[in-house]
Amino acid sequence: MSALAHVPSRSSGSATSSGRVGRRRATPYLLLLPGMAWLVVFFAVPMAFLASQSLQQGNIETGYVLTWDWQNYVSAFGNYWPQFSRSLYYAGVATVLTFLIGYPLAYAIAFKSGRWKNVLLVMVIAPFFTSFLIRTLAWQTILTTNGWVVRFLRDVGLMHLFQLAHLVNNNVVLGSQLAVITGLTYNFIPFMVLPLYASLERIDIRLLEAAGDLYAKPWTGFRKVTLPLSMPGVVAGTLLTFIPAAGDYINSTLLGNPDTTMIGQVIDAQFLRVLDYPTAAALSFTLMVTIVVMVMVYVRRAGTEELV
Repeated sequence: MSALAHVPSRSSGSATSSGRVGRRRATPYLLLLPGMAWLVVFFAVPMAFLASQSLQQGNIETGYVLTWDWQNYVSAFGNYWPQFSRSLYYAGVATVLTFLIGYPLAYAIAFKSGRWKNVLLVMVIAPFFTSFLIRTLAWQTILTTNGWVVRFLRDVGLMHLFQLAHLVNNNVVLGSQLAVITGLTYNFIPFMVLPLYASLERIDIRLLEAAGDLYAKPWTGFRKVTLPLSMPGVVAGTLLTFIPAAGDYINSTLLGNPDTTMIGQVIDAQFLRVLDYPTAAALSFTLMVTIVVMVMVYVRRAGTEELV
């Protein structure tokens, strides 16, 4: 009897093992709790409040009441669709320019920089140590009418081309579409370069050597090997550039004119000066949904497994 008393029962052993399995299964969810709580408090709740506010009626004096007034969206988009489309256009052009400038730079840092790699990376991220506002204000001095940049554009004949494209006004760059796009490109180019560099740096150089051994020309090797393998960085860089550029209002405020107003300026004015909260919320929610849809379509068309 005493020997049998010390023999553990199978039921207790199975219960212990099942408890351990249950704890192991619950561990990932417990680790996700802080992040999920952060998203709920600082993203889901504000988004729900913004959606509710976009369907309200009233004013700042009498208060707002949720009336499910979908006309707010119709009126907001109908009144401000030029600023809305202009923002997407400026962001798209700036994204293309950052890619054309950033890809060669990231490629050079990843494959050609040697011992200067860390120095070049620091130079890429160095603008982040200065305020976004100050960096944009500096472009007012750079693009001034009597500055060397404008004189150079006039001397080489580019100013005439920019005028034909309606990017500048009367040989003046500051306060034009060109100035706004330039500011967006400059301020967001690190968001393009860093993902591209991270993607290019992971490419095995032996793959490029193998392409050369198979008599592929440098351009063919780049098109068939380097570019496809760097697509995750291309997609990440374009998203990180386009999304904040579409909602930016600093560059258009400081470098543009009333004809270059972006949707971010309109939302800022509706929230802080006009105090028309439903219209501002409707514009904000419309911009967010539009960008989310565009991102989903773009990512799926790009076909990158890391981001789909």
